[in-house]
Amino acid sequence: MTSGGSSSTQRHGEAGSKAGDTSHLRGEYLTFRLGQEEYGIDILKVQEIRSYEAPTRIANAASCFKGVVNLRGVIVPIVDLRIKFGCESAEYNGFTVVIVLNIRGRVVGAVVDSVSDVLELPGEAVRPAPDMDTSQDTSFITGIASLQDRMLILLDIERLMGSADLGLSSATSDM
Repeated sequence: MTSGGSSSTQRHGEAGSKAGDTSHLRGEYLTFRLGQEEYGIDILKVQEIRSYEAPTRIANAASCFKGVVNLRGVIVPIVDLRIKFGCESAEYNGFTVVIVLNIRGRVVGAVVDSVSDVLELPGEAVRPAPDMDTSQDTSFITGIASLQDRMLILLDIERLMGSADLGLSSATSDM
């Protein structure tokens, strides 16, 4: 892995410059649900999946930053992706899980509605993310995978967790 915050940008920029080339997106993805949508992240970024436990809140943190938990002696920041992505409800129930991620040597937790499965995506199943003219940053969406009756939104979890509004950017970009 390369250090610094620009490597992800360079990879994304290179992918965007090759119109329609999604071969770099093939591989294994952990799929999870946020509301009615299904998402996929690179399985190599996943450290473990845990049941949700209420984190210790941190004062003045962004609303999607739920706090921290102690995971075997490591203090892990927890981000609720449902709130980050504006889902209508972020209800905590028996299906709610935390995907523990290892991003550039830093451990971060992502709260999701449920985990579905691990899928191997061939390059031909993945299409480039559509260009969207929104006021929100969507650069972390790397592609859309279409498998039979399922549509997966593929995420660059490093770019997402490094976004400035989460307040984790300086910590993750240093590693």
